[in-house]
Formats: sequence, structure tokens, C-alpha cells
Amino acid sequence: MSDDVVRRVLTELGDTWAVVGLSQNRARAAYRVAQVLQAHGKRIVPVHPRAEEVHGETAYRTLAEIPFDIDVVDVFVNSRLAGQIADEAIAIGAKAVWFQLGVHDDAAAERVRAAGLDLVQDTCPAIELPRLGG
Repeated sequence: MSDDVVRRVLTELGDTWAVVGLSQNRARAAYRVAQVLQAHGKRIVPVHPRAEEVHGETAYRTLAEIPFDIDVVDVFVNSRLAGQIADEAIAIGAKAVWFQLGVHDDAAAERVRAAGLDLVQDTCPAIELPRLGG
């Protein structure tokens, strides 16, 4: 993964980010990262099985339930679930998948790339936005 790919995902692919695993739990990293994304002009879309509104945004239980286009799928789930989320991101026509720090699935990463999506993994947009994207 190059800085060019990270920069493209942050600045060129669009501003609607589905944040999978985002809930109202303020202690979770997803909660804080979603705030950073919003502060940088991104629209966040919470995706969580409980589908709670977060940061003023309507939540959905799955990516497939979102009734509008998603540019980036930001994955805050256990690595064993990452492949399923990656496949859902491909199915909905997302432009990129972002596996957060500690999220790894090599087979899913290959499927994402083979489908023509950009992939960022094992880093965080809250780290990369100030460094590369704005």
C-alpha cells in the first residue's frame, strides 16, 4: 500500500464513508475516528447490527440496507468478519475498502483488489488525514 493509494482514497474517491462497527460506544475507536472523518468533511454512515444513530447520522444494520452510494467502507470489525464485509463492499459498488489497524484478511484483500477497488489496510484515517489528506 502506497501513500498514493491512501491519498487517493482520502481525497479523490468521494466523501461518503460507511463505518462498519460504529456504535454509540464512546470508548470504541470507531466513535472517535468517525468524529475525525466528519471534521474533515466526510459524511459518515454508521453500520452496526443494532443500527443506532451516531453523530447525527442514521445507522443501518448492513451495507446492503444503505439506500445511497457509498464511496469508502471503513472496517472496524474483527479480522474474522472482515472478508464478509469486503464482499459486501464489492457487492454495493463501493470504490474502496479501508481495513483499520489490526484488521487483516489477505484473501479478502485480494478479492477487493481483483474487483477493482482500492484497498488500505492496517492504518487509520485519523492518522492519515492529517499526514496526507488534509
